[in-house]
Amino acid sequence: MTTTSKSENHDGLKIINAGFFRTATKSMARAYQILGFKTHHGLLEDVLLSPWTGIEQAAEATWPAVRGWGSPERPPFERSDWDALWGDKYDAVTDLASPFVPQLIRAYPNAKVIIVQRDFDSWWASFKPELLDRVMPQPMATISGWICWYVMGTRAVHAMRKVHFGFFNARTPEEIELHARDSYEAYYREIRKMVPEQRKLEYTMGDGWEPLCEFLGVDVPVGIPFPRENDRASHSEEAGKRTRRFVMGLVKVAVPCVVGLTAVVGGWNLRSNKNNGPSQSSNLTQTNVPNLE
Repeated sequence: MTTTSKSENHDGLKIINAGFFRTATKSMARAYQILGFKTHHGLLEDVLLSPWTGIEQAAEATWPAVRGWGSPERPPFERSDWDALWGDKYDAVTDLASPFVPQLIRAYPNAKVIIVQRDFDSWWASFKPELLDRVMPQPMATISGWICWYVMGTRAVHAMRKVHFGFFNARTPEEIELHARDSYEAYYREIRKMVPEQRKLEYTMGDGWEPLCEFLGVDVPVGIPFPRENDRASHSEEAGKRTRRFVMGLVKVAVPCVVGLTAVVGGWNLRSNKNNGPSQSSNLTQTNVPNLE
């Protein structure tokens, strides 16, 4: 897939946060923002306005097996495609870009890469209930996905499913769980192998500002503690807020539709009654109402 982008001399992304979902991506995004970098993170913007269609296309281009019925075959994304998705708009990318870090490293060979990895077991205990279970095929997620797309016009659930099935080389939620550890560890091995020492920083939450600022060549913020956001409790609270915003958005879209439909049906019935006359209407009523005596 090739789309219009800036010239090839455009620097594009300066920072690639190489930490998968639920590895302090929101805290890191806040840190990059404080340091003056324009940063994309799904929870720092309106989640429904994130580039879900582009992310879904990136998933299909990266892992062709996740293409749905009727989806066109997509060649691997090129630099111009990543520019259109993030590179033309942001200095740094975090959570929603994290599944594509190896591809982004190839597309932006001058970007600095900050590697943030949690122990697998603690990560999985957070990732599965807080993110994976919310998008995998099950009644509520399926309903949410249908409403998101057909009512609100966003492919969020569809995109996230394809990303996770592709990343974990799986076709079912059960296969994701079977492949999770190997896929997670292989992801970090590949990143470490790809990036030369001078372009990567191994960062652990708690290291503070100094190593990050030294690596990025910026001053340490004075009097500002390093951000700590989106722990499991706050993530659940934030998910609840997103759900409420989702419901309110649905109401705003659905209510006018229901009112309009009611008006159309009411007008049609009124017209029918006028055309049929009272005696015919009475006969219809007598015919359609069951005898309860």
